[in-house]
Parts: sequence; structure tokens; C-alpha cells
Amino acid sequence: MNKITSKARKIRLLLLDVDGILTDGRILYDEKGRETKYFHVHDGQGIRWLLSEGIKVGFLSGRSSGAVEMRAKELDISFLFQGIKDKMVLYGKLLQKTKLDPEQVSFMGDDFVDLRLLKSVGLSVSVSNGHPLVRKEVDYVTQAAGGFGAVREVSELIFKAQGKWESILRNYGLKSKDGKY
Repeated sequence: MNKITSKARKIRLLLLDVDGILTDGRILYDEKGRETKYFHVHDGQGIRWLLSEGIKVGFLSGRSSGAVEMRAKELDISFLFQGIKDKMVLYGKLLQKTKLDPEQVSFMGDDFVDLRLLKSVGLSVSVSNGHPLVRKEVDYVTQAAGGFGAVREVSELIFKAQGKWESILRNYGLKSKDGKY
């Protein structure tokens, strides 16, 4: 078993930065100053699978957005925190609240502001379009870019490590002859 698989087996909480992870990092304002964000449906499906298997999911963002609040509500996200100035303080409180150990937590971040938290969790993840210096510091870098299915990729990684992937696929009538798809 490789290091990533070993770490992913223990995950019980996936924390996600929003801009650059759940979105491609762009922010669109209309002429009235209303903000729009684009979320990928594949990420949403991966999140739903995680939640259905008892793995909690949280959004942590330094910014505040009504669009993020709507997406979190739509997906029944376990924890939503916006306007966070210090993610490490919040992380400490989350560990106390959930009674989880750091090795049971994964965090996906893409920029310098995420580095301290990335270095504190059991499985640190960045996206292929994350800052190059951040990508060098994490356990796993997704093939998908932020906002384009990277969260789904990590959810599949977690399920494969925890032996739950075959069950997910069977729910859709898929099966393999050799355990590979």
C-alpha cells in the first residue's frame, strides 16, 4: 500500500477551500455587483457520495458569498465557514467539535493562505492549477484543475483507499472483471 492510499484510508472529514478548489478561482460580477460562481456537477456528486458514506465535508473560505451558501445548502454540507481570517483557529475548533484526529482530516487548498492548514492535516491535496510552491508541499496533486472535477477525483481516491469504490460503481450497474475500471 502506498503512502497516499494509507493516508486516504483514515479520512473521515474532507475540508475544502472554495475559490480555486470548488471553483476555477474566477469571480464574475454582473452590472449590479452580484457575484456569480461556477461549480462543477462532478464535484457535487463526489461530495454526495462522501456524505452518504458518513464522511463529513466542510467548506472553508476567506471570502463570503451567497453562491457558496446556496451550494452548501444544496449539497447538505456538514460545515460551512465563510469570511475566515485564520483557518488554523477554525481547524482547531473543528477537531474539538468532531473529536477527530488530524490524520482523519483531508484538506484541499491551492494557494499560500492554505499552506499552514495543508501541513496540519492527515492528507493534504492541491489541484493541478494550484500555485507551484503549494503543489510541492502537499501529499497529492489532482490531475483535474480546481473547479473542473478535482473534488470528485479526491472523493474517488478516498473511496478506493477505503474499499468502497466497487460498491459505488455497483449502484450504477457497473462491474469489473479485474477490479479496474
